[in-house]
Amino acid sequence: MAFQSRILILLISLFVFSCNKEASKANMAQEQDNAGHPSLILTKQGVKEIRANLGRIPIFDKTLAATKVEVDAEIQNGFDVPLPKDYSGGYTHETHKKNYVLMQKAGVLYQILQDEKYAQFVKDMLFEYAKEYPKWPIHPKPRSYARGKLFWQCLNDSNWLVYTSQAYDCIYDYLSEDERNTLENDLFRPFADHISKDSPQFFNRVHNHATWGNVAVGMIALAMDDDVLLDRALNGVKDVNFDPNEKDNDGGYIRKEGQKIGFFANVNEPFSPDGYFTEGPYYQRYASYPFLIFAQALENKKPELKVFEYKEGVLLKSVNALLNLSDIDGEFFLLNDSQKGMSVFNSSLIATVDIGYHFGGNDPGLLSIAKMQQEVTLDDAGLSVALGIEAGKAKPFVKKSIELSDGANGDEGAVGILRSGGLELVFKYTAHGLSHGHYDKLSFALFEDGNEVVQDYGMGRFVNIEQKGGGNYLKENKTWARQSIAHNTIVQNEASQFKGKYDIGSKYHANKYVFSVAQDSVQVASAKDENAYPGTKLHRTMVTIRDEDYDNPYVLDIMRVSSDTSNQYDLPFYFLGHIMQADFEYKKLPAPKVLGKSDGYEHLYKEATATVGDGNIKLNWLRNNKFYTYTAITVNKDEVIFGRIGANDPDFNLRAEQTLILRKKNTKDALYVSTIESHGTYSPVSELAVNAYSHVKHIEVLYNSYEYTAIQVDTKNYKSKVFIISNENNDNEATHKITINNNVYTWKGPYILTDNK
Repeated sequence: MAFQSRILILLISLFVFSCNKEASKANMAQEQDNAGHPSLILTKQGVKEIRANLGRIPIFDKTLAATKVEVDAEIQNGFDVPLPKDYSGGYTHETHKKNYVLMQKAGVLYQILQDEKYAQFVKDMLFEYAKEYPKWPIHPKPRSYARGKLFWQCLNDSNWLVYTSQAYDCIYDYLSEDERNTLENDLFRPFADHISKDSPQFFNRVHNHATWGNVAVGMIALAMDDDVLLDRALNGVKDVNFDPNEKDNDGGYIRKEGQKIGFFANVNEPFSPDGYFTEGPYYQRYASYPFLIFAQALENKKPELKVFEYKEGVLLKSVNALLNLSDIDGEFFLLNDSQKGMSVFNSSLIATVDIGYHFGGNDPGLLSIAKMQQEVTLDDAGLSVALGIEAGKAKPFVKKSIELSDGANGDEGAVGILRSGGLELVFKYTAHGLSHGHYDKLSFALFEDGNEVVQDYGMGRFVNIEQKGGGNYLKENKTWARQSIAHNTIVQNEASQFKGKYDIGSKYHANKYVFSVAQDSVQVASAKDENAYPGTKLHRTMVTIRDEDYDNPYVLDIMRVSSDTSNQYDLPFYFLGHIMQADFEYKKLPAPKVLGKSDGYEHLYKEATATVGDGNIKLNWLRNNKFYTYTAITVNKDEVIFGRIGANDPDFNLRAEQTLILRKKNTKDALYVSTIESHGTYSPVSELAVNAYSHVKHIEVLYNSYEYTAIQVDTKNYKSKVFIISNENNDNEATHKITINNNVYTWKGPYILTDNK
């Protein structure tokens, strides 16, 4: 038996040795593949597979053909490397921007098509830059806190290097050693030094700016196999003094005391565990490209870093989070600085979706997004998507109601999205959002079938339109778009929340209270804030309710305000569309008057006013041939103001859109309750209006105390519902009992929706 045991042990040892040897061979083969070029977004093996599948992957073939036509035309036209002088939208800015995109595309075409004209195009342009770059001074436009050389800010210089690094990786073996040395010593290393060592106020941050800078240096480091530069990208420029009071052009602090720097710091701090990026989806979309493209390159070149596993896979989680922050048509919700119309069709999202699919477990829902985009990246990730689509693996990407936490640890508020029928309600109770944040805790926006119904203004900027402030942020972004009155939230004493100061607002966040979406008939998002105004507590609850008797759900909005002192409270309502009817008497002014003097009020015209009594007011309007009605509870001497954006705007920078403001004066505590309905349609062809009037007959406050608030909603089908929320106990297991008008209500959890007794 001992002899047999020794033989068995020997056989097992030989088997383990053989397996280890085979694994070692596989690892060596992978390392050899990773050691050569290309190895960033394309790999040697990936190029082989792409070439082998050409002609059989329609979405990839289509993208490749379109890219070839574009680049061929530019090669025919020739290129220009002009002396930099313009802001965004100007000739030199747009030319250098076009150049880096063309180089990246030409490099990929060279690898896939093996046509040397594309490599030569990249080489010629790079050598022109290598000749001119050392001569160029800092960019002459002085607006940025960190000026580049090609562009007016280091941010755009970093864009250039992120894309150009990929081009260099693709033509690396086409160049001689001397040619590579020239490009690396005369162009790439000085370029990387300028945006990092020479600009630590830009590079050593936690911000989308620094992300681009870190990734730019990291990508060229990987292309050049420069471990010193790679360490700088991952860990920041070390031993650099900084002023903790220094701010950027948007008013955000450059760096906090003790704050970590480098790429991993930029992954860790701005992303919540759910993948929400604290600056909001517009800037998450912008930053997702460098985050994911560098992660792709690191995974290909330095797999031992396990970048996609960092912080429990947050970069891959961010893909789904970002897609869920878009409406039914794929346009991103406006949280903080945001331009309307930005969507999943942006080139950044092509890469985001493809990388998310390739490295994130081949989620078939992402294939449906790629099919909608009708384009893939021309690399390994894009090939995976194309093969998945061709194999028929695509499934719908279903957007459901979701709450996405904010803050590095997920404990700094959240964004709640309630989706019911065609309605999408976006409720913001987040942290400030760094220097791109707005002062609008507990604000909301409402969409139906991809159309804004109740809007967030977004940002004051015409991106890359030179005639509007050089394509940069306009002064009205600070004086209007960021101010609280520009949003659908409470404004106290005509002053913005947190005094409109970043120093204050960046210290605080709102707090989640309830997010419950298990029942389709009633979904609830509720949040609190106690820091927007000293001594004032805000509690807002947004509810979507489906009544089986009506086609569309409706929204119930409850805003509770309690304060230590008497104040004036304004709650604006930025509806979009044409007013059909108001059921209260109002007086339209002979000429509009400016509503206030500061905090955004100086940009609002007062066009009509009304003083109303106890009861309800209704506003009925038409938007995209759909009828909507806002019904609000009022108390005696409440004031209604019809306002319009555009006062003190000499250059017509603002959109002349309307609002209804419900004002309560000289009161400590206030309760705002309203419903919003989508209830009918109009056909300009048949000229018929269907269900043009509100289904809500009446709403009233049945009960309101420190502990509970109860609202009754009566509809025109002779039905009545009661919604009750526990204001101080959100425990899902807690039981409640309250008597209202001799009716006893009992329930479990923080709220109840029930038929009226």
